[in-house]
Amino acid sequence: MSTKPLQELAIQCAVTVQARAVELKRRSERGDVPGWVLITLMTALIVAALLAIARPRLTDMLNKALKDFS
Repeated sequence: MSTKPLQELAIQCAVTVQARAVELKRRSERGDVPGWVLITLMTALIVAALLAIARPRLTDMLNKALKDFS
């Protein structure tokens, strides 16, 4: 029984594993930019909406607290 086919198979497997590892590393370095952009925009919109709704009450609360404090 010859070991040459087994050695060739082992080398081919090693090359395949290394090629896949390189591809996975390349993919993971790209990141998920559209996802982060979407999260950032949604957060900014939520903060802007809450501020638009709550601004008068927050201003009144702050003015009252400062007036009571002095």
